[in-house]
Amino acid sequence: MSAEYDYLIKLLVIGDSGVGKSSLLLRFADAGFTDTYISTIGVDFKIKTIEIDGKTIKLQIWDTAGQERFRTIVSSYYRGANGVILTYSTIDQESFTNLDMWRKECESYAPENVSIVLCGTKSDDVKNRQISLEEGKSYAERYNYKFLETSSKSNKNVDEIFIEIATQVMNKGHIKLNISEKKPLLNNPVKTEKKKCCN
Repeated sequence: MSAEYDYLIKLLVIGDSGVGKSSLLLRFADAGFTDTYISTIGVDFKIKTIEIDGKTIKLQIWDTAGQERFRTIVSSYYRGANGVILTYSTIDQESFTNLDMWRKECESYAPENVSIVLCGTKSDDVKNRQISLEEGKSYAERYNYKFLETSSKSNKNVDEIFIEIATQVMNKGHIKLNISEKKPLLNNPVKTEKKKCCN
């Protein structure tokens, strides 16, 4: 009997509260969208199966709360993560400024070989834009991240950002065979020491 999937990949979506992480995940996993804003309490979780280069990829996606009071809860979910989508809102300057804080948190808690992509959300709201496309590109280039602007409302680049991070993880090739399930799983060793903070 054939396996249900070829790869299992754990992804985190991180960034400030209100940038649209939950909307991004809702659009990708359930093809849905709502204008109603409800803060994520702690961590939410969805599963979506996609195909890349003829391989079936099962994505296990964790939507993390951006509020400070949930930070200690969220840190534990970095364990074993294969990829991280680092988000900011193109209509919120503070969320862009706080990218460094989220990047450093990721470096402290995530595995050494985790893949990271930069995602600018709410790109459909041209009238209220505060962060230019060029600023997003410049930040991504500084840290060698792939970068896309997305809109959950118009469905712009939503599938593409998840396919990009999944492809990066696959290309790193950290794979071992899970004998009990007889399915190859992507395997990231968990760090035992924190990195020193960047300048």
